[in-house]
Amino acid sequence: MPATAAPTVLTARALLLDMDGTLVDSHAVVERIWRRWAERHGLDGDEVMSVVHGRQGHASMAVLLPDRPHRQNLADNARMLAEETADTDGVTEVPGAGAFLAALRGLPHALVTSADLALATARMDAAGLPLPAVRVTAESVDASKPDPEGFLKGAAALGVDPADCVVFEDSGAGIAAGRSAGMRVVGVGAGAAAHGPDVVVRDLTQVAVEVVGDGAVRLRLG
Repeated sequence: MPATAAPTVLTARALLLDMDGTLVDSHAVVERIWRRWAERHGLDGDEVMSVVHGRQGHASMAVLLPDRPHRQNLADNARMLAEETADTDGVTEVPGAGAFLAALRGLPHALVTSADLALATARMDAAGLPLPAVRVTAESVDASKPDPEGFLKGAAALGVDPADCVVFEDSGAGIAAGRSAGMRVVGVGAGAAAHGPDVVVRDLTQVAVEVVGDGAVRLRLG
């Protein structure tokens, strides 16, 4: 199904939700921290920002500094995570995120994020959003997005076939991960359209959730 801005209806048995850029607007802090990192390593800030969204930090570093040992990337990533967790200035909810999560209360859904649990908790708290009971964070996976592992683990935790899941994502890496997992993908934000999601919404105010027969979830998008 081609990406479209027209009103669309999807039916699913579970929803898998990215965090940054999808539920939480953390753009300002991500820009601050990663541009400082780029300056420390003599890299172009715009090039760095084109890579980092959606991936775990060490995976982004592996792309940007391909000759650096993996253990060094892991150590640097740990420092970055601590810095990001401590800096929540400007973190807010993506419009409609609170109402969207409230509508999902009691329905099968999971957070699938490249953040670790401490960072996910800090950002969701800063945005005033509840942390879903089921979450797949950086500690839960061996491979970062765009690998589909996180979304497949989310589906397994909910006991739902991947084909019956709908992913909400904003980044190219995340959208690729959802597609590779065999799931339909709703792209959130204008920039998502370039990465081939099934449907694009401006933000979560354009998503209506309805429970239909036998526990399925109907999404009206657009």
